[in-house]
Amino acid sequence: MVAGSGRPRHEVIGVIPPRWAEATVENIAINAVMAGGVPAHMPLLIAAVQAACDSAFGLYSVQATTHPCAVMMLVSGPVVGELGLNFAHGSFGPGFRANAAAGRALRLVLINVGGAVPGQGDQSTHGSPAKFSYCVAENEAATPWEPFRVTRGFAAADSTVTVFSGEGPHNVNDHVCTSAETTLAVVADTMTTIGHNNAGSVIRGDVLVAFGPEHAHTVASGGLSKRDVQQWLFERARNRVGLLKLRAMYKAGNWPDWVNAADDEALCPIVGQPEDIHIVVTGGPGKHSAFVPTFGTSKSVTRKIEIPHR
Repeated sequence: MVAGSGRPRHEVIGVIPPRWAEATVENIAINAVMAGGVPAHMPLLIAAVQAACDSAFGLYSVQATTHPCAVMMLVSGPVVGELGLNFAHGSFGPGFRANAAAGRALRLVLINVGGAVPGQGDQSTHGSPAKFSYCVAENEAATPWEPFRVTRGFAAADSTVTVFSGEGPHNVNDHVCTSAETTLAVVADTMTTIGHNNAGSVIRGDVLVAFGPEHAHTVASGGLSKRDVQQWLFERARNRVGLLKLRAMYKAGNWPDWVNAADDEALCPIVGQPEDIHIVVTGGPGKHSAFVPTFGTSKSVTRKIEIPHR
């Protein structure tokens, strides 16, 4: 497993809170073995640990919060096929060793190295099944837009992993709409559910919208680019200030300066800018999509997966 990384066994990849212990190539490999991983998974895991340890991600808060967020891995690029990661039917679910083992390996690193033991380092009220394993891949063959990694500034030939402080995926079910605008309206309505952290309380973070292929093509058929979709959802996935004042985490609010908190009819977005609504296509046929809220103060981070020469 260490050899599969192409790195020295004692190289420190990151420091994992709340224990603030060093994640080395060797102890990442040990946890990967326990998760059922294979040597080819190591470059993905190293990149994921690097991303999670980036200060923008805020791993300490993600690990220790009472919120149910988990560290979600979104994989994009040629490595998806090379590792056999599932990106079609059941892409968020079980049945594929690569997704299960990679997601579980990262979780074991967070527990065994970082000390995120439930009730000790991890104070999550309920936790989540996502805290067992949370690794999903982009369905690049089905996307009508540029690949996710290209949106994030990487080359099409690259492979990347992006970490989100994600709740479990929230289903977006629509079997009726036939236009881009009506389909996106259903997505926006789902995104404005009051109870998640991004909804008008702590909007410094970002969110993920995982379109199923059918919804994605319905939206793209209206001539909307991925950037257009981000702008559309940013403008419409909003809640009235008067509603937010009565619910959830109002006193923890971090609203944009341009939102008039004295006007109950003013509309507050769930993120600070359109680019904070990330768009990916994953899953198989069926008119479903998914919305993944986040911890709220955490920013997703993307790292290139460096495959060693063999």
